Amino acid sequence: MVNGVVLAEEGLPRRAMRMTVVIDGRSDGHAVLMIRTDRGDLILDNQRSAVLPWNRTGYTFVKHEGQETTQWVSLGGLVSPTTTAKK
Repeated sequence: MVNGVVLAEEGLPRRAMRMTVVIDGRSDGHAVLMIRTDRGDLILDNQRSAVLPWNRTGYTFVKHEGQETTQWVSLGGLVSPTTTAKK
């Protein structure tokens, strides 16, 4: 799986990458990397081998890194999970 560091080294602007918090199919918090493109937002996920458009992941999107600041931007008015990992 390609990660954000490799993408940046290959020339993808860091401003196009956003860490994003989602709720997965087991109702667990999970972090993914959202890539903003002119064809829509794509999701890189260590739990999948395929890169998918955000709306085909089946995830509920909670928040992502802000573009202009280091603050996080809430998505859809959901409350963030208290943890994002069980291990």
